Amino acid sequence: MDIQSLAYAITQIVHNFGAVAVVGGAACALVWRDVEVQRRLASLVLAGWLVQAVSGATFGAISYYYYAKFPDIHGIAVAALVVKVVCAALGSVLAAWQLFAHLSEVSRRYFWLALCILGVLALSSAAVLRWFS
Repeated sequence: MDIQSLAYAITQIVHNFGAVAVVGGAACALVWRDVEVQRRLASLVLAGWLVQAVSGATFGAISYYYYAKFPDIHGIAVAALVVKVVCAALGSVLAAWQLFAHLSEVSRRYFWLALCILGVLALSSAAVLRWFS
């Protein structure tokens, strides 16, 4: 068994479940208007963004461990990675704000819409990163 491939596969599975939490949680919150349900979904989305960040860094760590260097990406792949990192940072902040702030219903909807857009943008950037790296 190739341990490196296993490590990448497990990391990819975790990363994918983080993506589901980020996009699915935000999309569900746009439909469910109950404040308590939205608070729980904010916890899920925040956890999803944190999983995305940690598992994304783990990809680089695995490469560094096995090759003593980070993956050699350039051009469009670097831009896609930057977009993913910015989405994770903004998404984490917005999800935490949604979780702890007492916002009006209109404000909550805008936050959820922004979180949904950030999730879709991060997923789209992941496809670009995968293709161009």
